[in-house]
Amino acid sequence: MSDYDFDVLVIGAGPGGYVAAIRAAQLGLKVACAEARETLGGTCLNVGCIPSKALLHASHLYEEAHSGALAKFGVKIEGASLDVDAMHGQRLKAVKGLTGGIEFLFKKNKVEWLKGRAAFTGKDSVEVAGKTYRAKNIVIATGSSVMPLPGVAVDHEAIVDSTSALELAKVPGHMVVIGGGVIGLELGSVWRRLGAKVTVVEYLDQILPGMDGEVRKEAAKLFKKQGFDIKTSTKVTGVVRNGAGATLTVEPAAGGAAQTIDADVVLVSIGRKPNTDGLALDKAGLAVNKRGQIETDHDFATTVPGIWAIGDVVPGPMLAHKAEDEGIAVAENIAGLTGIVNHDVIPSVVYTMPEIAGVGLTEEEAKARGDVKIGKFPMLANSRAKTIDDTAGFVKIIADAKSDRVLGVHIVASVAGTMIAQAAQAMEFGATSEDIAYTCHAHPTHPEALKEAAMAVRGLPIHI
Repeated sequence: MSDYDFDVLVIGAGPGGYVAAIRAAQLGLKVACAEARETLGGTCLNVGCIPSKALLHASHLYEEAHSGALAKFGVKIEGASLDVDAMHGQRLKAVKGLTGGIEFLFKKNKVEWLKGRAAFTGKDSVEVAGKTYRAKNIVIATGSSVMPLPGVAVDHEAIVDSTSALELAKVPGHMVVIGGGVIGLELGSVWRRLGAKVTVVEYLDQILPGMDGEVRKEAAKLFKKQGFDIKTSTKVTGVVRNGAGATLTVEPAAGGAAQTIDADVVLVSIGRKPNTDGLALDKAGLAVNKRGQIETDHDFATTVPGIWAIGDVVPGPMLAHKAEDEGIAVAENIAGLTGIVNHDVIPSVVYTMPEIAGVGLTEEEAKARGDVKIGKFPMLANSRAKTIDDTAGFVKIIADAKSDRVLGVHIVASVAGTMIAQAAQAMEFGATSEDIAYTCHAHPTHPEALKEAAMAVRGLPIHI
């Protein structure tokens, strides 16, 4: 150890990086974490998952109070008004509390925070803020950033990305979201609930690329009912400032006549790209693949001994919880233990209303691999959902036709993000649909719909 400053040096303090650092320290290793932001937590805590959920919650409360939707429960509210500054204040309070919490955990676990941007100077060394550090193991956990749309300049005023869309000082009259993926639909939901007209422009023929086909169709139907104007199979060919707003030029993806759309705010949300620029990977003997990712083996080791990579910079879904699990696994592997992440069971959630969640194979993927049986149960027939008049959506379970092993679960429901945890845990243990069907569920609860969907795999649901 005398030749090294640290046993482990983690580059990046996002969900993957800070978890890897803390876990490595818990295992008795001397650990440092390099982070250029003024606060820890990466994109997720500072400008991603956490602040967006704060605004989604606040905007949902406002819509319920302002729209009169609570009157059916005997709750009549008159004169409900919007205080955008207070809403942002609550968002910032949540961010400050959680990022400060990580700083506390670093101190508690004796993780040294190297403040500054890190770049490799060799296979076992990096430079941070003008100082070079050597480490026996280096973990690259630099996350991802907003993918730019060629020819469209984000000015964070009329043309915004996912970060500046969180910070709008007032509700736009018309927001156009370029990209019908998770982030665009969540942020579009925030501002639609607060009063904006929202148009979503998606290049593909359906929104939510990669999700189960039936779920995508149901989601589009529900979003349109909420007032979203969704234009699929549409290509954006240009965006220019037009006074205080912006004008988009769009045309059919398959080709055709162009048209223009005027907007107060345009949100560019076409995906994210791995953060590898500026790392000087070549000095460490590393290169990226054609998608800009760092390839690793099953243990998260790169082609250079002693250098590891996790999270959004490696192949796989760009999800905070995937990065966290990989952070724990890579730290355990470095410490000589066995760290494993089952990438076949990584849940994903869209935090709109209703929420949309899935884990495992989609129906299309499962059928491509072999014969399946499918069970569906509508939330309309769930007693808890019916009681609170919150009946949109369904639960779908896909099981192997021969073994009955659950291959995928997809949920559209107001609490889908919570419900999917049971499905993921069941799949991690190799559960069959029968296992779920014969597990006693508390009544009345939303998860009973999961039980009924499992019973439906065998054609025996009770309540439909």
